[in-house]
Order: sequence, then C-alpha cells, then structure tokens
Amino acid sequence: MSNAVFNPPVAINEPILSYAPGTPEREELRKTVAAFRAQQMDIPMFINGKEVRTGKAVSMHPPYDHKHNLGQFHMGGATHVKDAINAALGARQAWADLPWEQRASVFLKAAELAAGPYRQKLNAATMLAQSKNPFQAEIDAACEYIDFLRFNVEFMRKIYSEQPESSDGIWNRLEYRPLEGFIFAITPFNFTAIAGNLCAAPAMMGNVVVWKPAEAQVYSAWVLMEIFREAGLPDGVINLVYADGPEAGDVVFNHPDFAGLHFTGSTGVFQHLWKTIGNNIGTYKSYPRIVGETGGKDFIIAHESANPKEVATAITRGSFEFQGQKCSAASRAYIPASMWEEVKGYVLEDVKSIKMGSPEDYSNFVNAVIDEKAFDKIAGFIDGAKASKDAEIIAGGGYDKSVGYFIEPTVVVASDPKYTTMCDEIFGPVITIYVYDDADFEATLKLVDDNSYALTGAIFAKDRHVVNHMCKALENAAGNFYINDKPTGAVVGQQPFGGARKSGTNDKAGAMQNLMRWVSARTMKETFVPATDYRYPFMG
Repeated sequence: MSNAVFNPPVAINEPILSYAPGTPEREELRKTVAAFRAQQMDIPMFINGKEVRTGKAVSMHPPYDHKHNLGQFHMGGATHVKDAINAALGARQAWADLPWEQRASVFLKAAELAAGPYRQKLNAATMLAQSKNPFQAEIDAACEYIDFLRFNVEFMRKIYSEQPESSDGIWNRLEYRPLEGFIFAITPFNFTAIAGNLCAAPAMMGNVVVWKPAEAQVYSAWVLMEIFREAGLPDGVINLVYADGPEAGDVVFNHPDFAGLHFTGSTGVFQHLWKTIGNNIGTYKSYPRIVGETGGKDFIIAHESANPKEVATAITRGSFEFQGQKCSAASRAYIPASMWEEVKGYVLEDVKSIKMGSPEDYSNFVNAVIDEKAFDKIAGFIDGAKASKDAEIIAGGGYDKSVGYFIEPTVVVASDPKYTTMCDEIFGPVITIYVYDDADFEATLKLVDDNSYALTGAIFAKDRHVVNHMCKALENAAGNFYINDKPTGAVVGQQPFGGARKSGTNDKAGAMQNLMRWVSARTMKETFVPATDYRYPFMG
C-alpha cells in the first residue's frame, strides 16, 4: 500500500494547432472528417460498462447539410435512466475508496488520448454534428477538454492538500468525501469540452454520474465516452443516457440518492429544474448541490478614448465566431457617437468579407446554426428587426435552410436601448448596437448594467481612470470581464468561467471553486492523550 504524497504532472494549456495549409494536422483532419462522413454511426447508450441499444433510432444530420445522414443514436427512456442510477450507485463505494491518484491517472490518460489518437476524431465529430469550423473545433473539443482534465487533477490535489492547523496534543484533519448519492450531468450542444467536463469533474472527486447530453451533441459525446473507456474508467462511474428531458427528470429528481446537478443550458430549463428540486427537497438524503451555467446577454461597451479598429474586431469576432452560439458571444454593443462611423465602416468591411458555408471548406468563417428550431427562433428576431421602427439592419439579415441552417452575420442598430434584441438572448449570429451620445457615458454604463444576465462583458478604453471606473461601475454585470478584448475565449487555468444573476451559479468551470462543489468535507480531530477528569482548572 502506497504511503507517498504524490504530485501530478504540472498542468499546462494544450497548444492550439493552426490547421494552416500544408500542416500535417490539416490533412489528418480532412481525412478523418471524410471517413466519418462516409459512414453511418450506430451510437448506443452506455450503462454500467455495456452498450445499450433500444431500436428507437434517432437520425443524425450535419446542420450545414441536413439531408446527409451521419447515422443514428438509440433513444432511451425512464427504465434506462433507472438502470443508469442503479449502476452509478453500485459503483460508488469502490470508486470513492480508490486512492485519489488512481482516479487522477484515469483522467490524465484521457487527456493524453484526446491530445493524440483521438484528437481528430473529437474535432471531426464536432465539425460534422455541431457545425464548427476547424479552429472552433480545435479550441473546444481538443484543447479545452484536455485542459479541463489536466487542470482539474491539479486543482484536486490542491483541495486535498488544504488542511487545518493543529494545537498541541491533537491532530486536525480534513477529508474531502464525494457526495452521498449520484450526480446528474446535463450538457449542452455547443461545447464538446463542456460536455466532457460536466461529467468528468464530479467523477474525478470520487462521485458517480448519470450523464444526459444534448441530442445534437451525441456524436461527439460518444467519442468522449470512448476516451473514458479506453482510459480505464471503471464500469458504472459515468453512465451515458439519451432520454427525453422531462422523462429523465421525473426519475432523477424523485430519487432519494440524487446528490447534485451539473448543468449547462437555458435559463428557463435551469430555473424549472431548481424549482423541481426545491419541491422535492424532503425526498433527498442530503441537500443536493446545484451548479449551473445558463444564458447570457453579453456586452461590449466602448469609451470615446477607445481604438475604433479594436472595437470593431471585437464585435466581429465576439459576435460571429461559431455563429454566436457561445454563452459568451457578444450580443449587444454600446458605441459612442463620436467614433460610430469609423467603427461602423470597419464592421461592415469585416462582415462583407466573411464567407459562410460548410465547415469542411476551411475558408468559411461562419457555418450553420445547430438545428431548425434555433434557425426559426433567430430568423424571427431578424424579421422583427426588419419590421420595427426602432431598429435598422445595416448588415446581413438573410437566412436560408434549404440545404443547411444558414443565417448571415447580422448587425442591427437600435434607436431604443431597450429594444428586444438589446435585451433578449438570441444565441445566434446577431449583434445589436446602440449608439450613445458621448455626454451620456454614465447613463450608458447604467444601461449596460441593467440586465438580468451577467455572464461576460467587454470594455474598451485607453484612459486608465476610465478603465478603472468602468470596472467598478460594471462589477456585477459579468462574471467574466474583459478589458480591451472580445468577451469570448475563456481559457482553463487562465480565465475560470461562469456568471451570476440569471447566467448561473458562478461556480467557475476550470477552477478549484467548481471541484469544491462536488465534495463534502469531514473534519477529524484526534486527541493523543485524552482527558481523564471532567473538571476544569477554573473550578479549583
């Protein structure tokens, strides 16, 4: 039995490959995408170490070519969710009892597999089923996922190393137990890395997990599951199920051993789940941990001292990368009138140069949105802007779903700072800009802050006094705050991610704060020479 104190490899961020012409990764990715596209996958659930096929097939199609069939996955139901819970609970004690370094080794191996033989499989699945271009797939499915695994191991060691002081004659210790029960991980379509982290982070701390991914992300979720399996994750620790949300929730949230929810998705769904858990609170053995990252109405605000070209580039990249389907994507901007014409010129020039189409064509910056439901919602906002007297579309505004769910990068200028697209989450390639009078800077800061979301935001200014003032005025407006940069692109270990207000519980994925939510500490006091008389000296 080992008695050493182990230090895992120092975590460093995975280098981002360029996929520039002539690079080996570019050719490897092309071949992998072509191979995946040419076959039809038959994707099962994975419960207690076994592949589960139900025959209730749901077909998968690239959002940018929805007539092409990538294969199918097998939809489950309440029975399969129950089986997954039972499998998790059956595996719990042995997994919790496993020395932490053995658990760490599983996920460090998973990181190496993702960085090596599975890298282009992850990227190809993410490109095909989630319509990400090579760079967006690389920074997500490969690099961020790898970073989550490596940095979380380092954070885990730091948590376990955090110990209390001890007085003479006693030894105080803290042990960090996994939660008593199982964790339910609900993961989104837009980031493969988030899907991998929401199930892996609790598991790393000794918990067992029932994982329900978004249907649009099942393809890459299965690749993640293959990595966990090859890395040696024991059966039952993470169980992958595909089931209707309400049907799964009816089983999970009525189970006495439900111990925690790890969620990324819409604000409405999260609030509904929170209410459900609250209504069932007497059912559970313990108070469940609720960790969620939800929507955003992320902002850019420029001061008159800002550089117009920098502001324009932040608008283009922040709004239109991955079709604006990032929780952090810029969705509203506030530009001073004195620089608006210059910023406008740069933005229009950028949008005019953007190519849109299949991610298999590497010259395309913008690809398709995820599905028809999203397409119709975004198109509805665009149609509303076209008909409104309070808004003007100055770029884009077109959309077509005949081949794929394509929506042009769209720039709306609103005369009313409370216009619909300045306030409501769109989750698509639409940015709405309000041009304010330079003299109204203070009032505009209040407009920026007056929003129910608080995920990401960016300020632009050269004057350091102004920068400091903006940071203070907007301290509650964003959990991830950017100074002279776009409000997207958080890196694990550098910018822990999460927001407050209706944007979530701000438990910071990619930081120790998140992992602390998946443990229950036990304080242990050992007295070496116990007292033998109940009397105290003051009684003499």
